[in-house]
Amino acid sequence: MRNHTAITTFILLGFTDDPEMQILTFIFLLIAYMLSVTGNLTIITLTFVDSHLKTAMYFFLQNFSFLEISYTSSCIPRFLYNLSTGDRTITYNACVSQLFFIYVFAITQFFLLTIMSYDRYVAICKPLHYVTIMNRRVCKTLVFSCWMMTLLLMLPLFSLLLGLEFCDSNAIDHFACDANPLMQIACSDTWLLEKMIIACSVLIFILTLVCVVLSYAYIVRTILRFPSAQQRKKAFSTCSSHMIVLSISYGSCIFIYTRPSAKDDSAMNKGIILLNTSISPMLNPFIYTLRNKQVIQAFNDLVTKLYSPQGSRGMLK
Repeated sequence: MRNHTAITTFILLGFTDDPEMQILTFIFLLIAYMLSVTGNLTIITLTFVDSHLKTAMYFFLQNFSFLEISYTSSCIPRFLYNLSTGDRTITYNACVSQLFFIYVFAITQFFLLTIMSYDRYVAICKPLHYVTIMNRRVCKTLVFSCWMMTLLLMLPLFSLLLGLEFCDSNAIDHFACDANPLMQIACSDTWLLEKMIIACSVLIFILTLVCVVLSYAYIVRTILRFPSAQQRKKAFSTCSSHMIVLSISYGSCIFIYTRPSAKDDSAMNKGIILLNTSISPMLNPFIYTLRNKQVIQAFNDLVTKLYSPQGSRGMLK
C-alpha cells in the first residue's frame, strides 16, 4: 500500500472547530454511545437467556443489535478520542480499516432489515407455517447470506480504493474516514471508483427497498382482510417497531444522497451521518422493546432473577 501513496497519515477535520461545541458534542456522543451499547447488549443478553425469545424474529433482532453495536463502535469511539485529546491524525491503515468496517456493517444492516421484513410477512400472511418456514437453519442461512452479499459487493470497491494515490493534501473533511472525502483528496483518477460506488449504492438501496415495499404491501393487504379491528390493531403493532426503524434508516439515506453535493451542504451531511451513527443505534433498542411485552417481561424476569436472594447466592457461588 505504501508503494501507492506518499501519504501514510491523514488528518480528520471533524465536525466543528468551536471548543465549546466540541465539549457539547463529546458529552452528547459519549452518553449516546453508552446508551446504544447498553441497550443493544441488553437485547442480545435477553434473547440468549430467555426461552420465550427463541423465535426467528428475536434471532434477527439479536443479530441486528450486534450490527448496531459494531456500526457505532467502528467510528464513534475514534471520534470521541479525537475530541478528548485534540489528536486528529489517523494512519492510512487505520483509516482504510475504519472505512471497510463502517461500510460492511451499514450495508449488512440494510440486508438484514429486508430479511426482517420478510419475517414479518411470513408471520402475518402465513402464520400456520411460520415455525416451519422460518426454522433455525433457514434463519442462520439468511443472516449468513446478508454478510456474504455485503462482502461480495465490497471487495471490488475496496480493491479500487486501496489503489488510490495521495500525494498532496491529507486533510479529510469528515469526522471519520469516508469514501467521498478520500476521493476528493486523491491525486489519481477516481472516475471508475465513483461510478462503481454509485452503482452499488443504487443497487443495494433499490433492491432492498423493493423487497421491503413488496413485503409490507402483502402484509397490509392481509391485515385489512382481518374481520375484527382488534386483530388488525394487534397485527399492525407487531410491525410498527420495524417500520419505524426502516423509516429512520431509509429516510436518512434518502436525505443525504438525493440532495445536491454542494460544499455548503457538507456540514449538514456530516451532521446527519453523525446522528445516524450515534442516535439511531441508541434509539433502536427502545423502539423494539418499549411496546414489546415479551421483551419487557423477559427483562423483568432477568432483573428479578439477578436481585432475588436465590439469584444472588447463585451468582456468589
